[in-house]
Amino acid sequence: MEELKQKLGHILEAGLIADIEKSGQRLTFKEGDVIIDYDKFIKGMPMVLKGSIRVLSQDEDGREILLYYISSTESCTMAYSCCMESRKSGIRAIADTDVDLVMIPHEKLDTWLIQYPSWKTYVFQSFNLRFNEMLRSLESIAFKKLDERLVDYLKKKSAQTGKKVISLSHQQIADELATSRVVISRLLKQLENDGKVILYRNELKIMPAL
Repeated sequence: MEELKQKLGHILEAGLIADIEKSGQRLTFKEGDVIIDYDKFIKGMPMVLKGSIRVLSQDEDGREILLYYISSTESCTMAYSCCMESRKSGIRAIADTDVDLVMIPHEKLDTWLIQYPSWKTYVFQSFNLRFNEMLRSLESIAFKKLDERLVDYLKKKSAQTGKKVISLSHQQIADELATSRVVISRLLKQLENDGKVILYRNELKIMPAL
């Protein structure tokens, strides 16, 4: 209970935190673990206590694109929507780092909207945050060059993980930016030539010049 108070006490009321402690399921995931997958029914909404999760969407050809990240005290609004509508997931959520979270059961999501004012505020703020993030992603795809998107992606990844050395293959980056590995490899090599990154096998180090 004390840990939840420390993490959530500044945004949620005491009674709600006690209910989360009672009803929520504490789960841990290792980096790379799939937390939510495509076409699966979602039985709860994850609220992150520690770590970072990346949320992806997939088109009809199986190509994935990054929608947003979820970090400490944040939740996945897409999971919330699927729970409320009792429909299968249209997203994949993957642990970007080791993750500790509490899974809020779907039957509590609607009840708490009426019972706790802070929960209603939390949910609507989460939807607004995710909407703005996805809007920025769409604007980036529509108006930014791929090299600019790549730099933005690397900076965000570093900020989310708190690391300067990022464990990602060129193919993984290409998948999340909806492009080809060859193009990403060329752009990363140019960044290395400019002194902005150092490339290793399936890793890269972000330099201050980025």
